[in-house]
Amino acid sequence: MFYSAMKLSVGGALKLTFRPWVEGLEHVPAEGPAILASNHLSFSDSFFLPAVLDRKVTFIAKQEYFTTPGVKGRLTAAFFRGVGQLPVDRSGSRGAGEAAIKAGIEVIKSGELFGIYPEGTRSPDGRLYRGKPGGLARVALATGAPVIPVAMIDTEKIQPPGKVMPKVMRPGIRIGKPLDFSRYHGMDGDRFILRSVTDEVMYEIMKLSGQEYVDVYATAAKRQIAEAEAARKQAEKEKAEKEKDKHKSGA
Repeated sequence: MFYSAMKLSVGGALKLTFRPWVEGLEHVPAEGPAILASNHLSFSDSFFLPAVLDRKVTFIAKQEYFTTPGVKGRLTAAFFRGVGQLPVDRSGSRGAGEAAIKAGIEVIKSGELFGIYPEGTRSPDGRLYRGKPGGLARVALATGAPVIPVAMIDTEKIQPPGKVMPKVMRPGIRIGKPLDFSRYHGMDGDRFILRSVTDEVMYEIMKLSGQEYVDVYATAAKRQIAEAEAARKQAEKEKAEKEKDKHKSGA
């Protein structure tokens, strides 16, 4: 009931304001479980995709969205639950990963749509990064649910990092044909099979999105970008200090 109300209000507002275009809606089943595996360009991806579908989509969201104290925290938690987000501790421990997989399996067992981002985090530069072989593949192989590749298009341009006000423009969503991995059912303990399944899904997402593919994890890329930025700032600081000392010595 609450999800329907949130979908009508939030989803309706998104569609009216941004008018997202969609291709491949016919690939999403009218009923029964399925996994929607999408690239991840923006925070808004988890809102635009459910907005264009008739069915509920459940995504995993970081626990911090649900545990912030105060009135604002409670309102934020209610909002995320209302739009179909499941709180999971994604701090990086093995226990966190198992919790996410278990949550996904429960959604599938309930006959619903489970949304997941195989990259594990948002792309830092608009490129498509290597999929993590845990959550997506393990949920698919444990449940036998079809995997539907999804490509979000231009959502990162709506609200780039550092921008408070979103840019009103038309993002796109391309939905591919369901992928059947029933041939690997019960083999979710084989890391080579998990890698193969994940890579096949990422390849389909790449074809749909047209993104450049980078064969490293997005988390590693973000770390490299942060380190490079820190090194740049340190170099600028040292240069400024040398210039300052130079002026002092010449005075």
